[in-house]
Amino acid sequence: MSALPSPSDPVLKRPVLPDRAFAAFLFDMDGTLISSIACAERVWARWAGRHGVDVASFLPTIHGKRAVDTVAQLGLQGVDAVAEAAIIQAEEMLDVDGIEQIAGVAAFVGALPADRWAVVTSAPRELALRRIAAAGLPVPPLMIAAEDVVHGKPAPDCFLQAASRLGVSARDCLVFEDAPAGIAAAEAAGASVVVITATHAHPVATLYPGIADYDAVWTVREIGGAIRLVARAKRDA
Repeated sequence: MSALPSPSDPVLKRPVLPDRAFAAFLFDMDGTLISSIACAERVWARWAGRHGVDVASFLPTIHGKRAVDTVAQLGLQGVDAVAEAAIIQAEEMLDVDGIEQIAGVAAFVGALPADRWAVVTSAPRELALRRIAAAGLPVPPLMIAAEDVVHGKPAPDCFLQAASRLGVSARDCLVFEDAPAGIAAAEAAGASVVVITATHAHPVATLYPGIADYDAVWTVREIGGAIRLVARAKRDA
C-alpha cells in the first residue's frame, strides 16, 4: 500500500476522488469532523501513567476505537475494562480545551440533505455530543455511537447500522475516516472511503483517496438524489 498523496503536493492539481455518486455520506467524528487529539491524549496519557503503561508507545493506538476495546486489548491484570472506560469518559467530558472543527466541515455538512448523512463514532454518545458542541457544530441528524453496537471498529457493525437507519446499502455509502480501525470497519462494511488527513502527523498507508480537509471538496446532487463528491478548483497562490 502507498502513502496518501497530499492535496498540497505540487504534482497534483486535484485530490483523487471516487468516480461515482453515493446514496449517503457517513462521517467518523474525532479526526474527521473535529480535532480532539490534544484533549484525548491528555486524558489517556494520565490514565496510562496511572496503570504503568508506556505513554509514548500507547497513545498512537487509542484513536478510532471504543475506549472499552482499547483498555481490554492491553490485557492488564485485574483491570475492569468497562469500569476504566467509564473513568476515562468522565475525564474526557471535563477536558474539551482545544477542540476545533476540521476546516470547511460546517459548510460541507450543512449543505447535505438531513436524511443523507450520519456521524458514526467510537465515542460514547454523551461524549460525542459534548465534543461536537465544543467544536461549534450542530447535532447531527443521525449518530451511531459506541453504545449502539456490540462490536466496535474495526468491526463493520457501526457503518452497517448507520446505512440501514438511513434506508440505504452500505455499499452505496461514502465513509469519511481518519484512523486505521475506522478505515478497516468501512472496508468490511463494503463502503467506499475517503481519508481525512488534517490531523495526521505522518502519512497513513492506504489505497484510498485522501484530502486534507473539506475546503478541498464540495458536493453535487444528481438526478434521483445521489451525491457526488467533487474537487474544488485550486485557489490562486
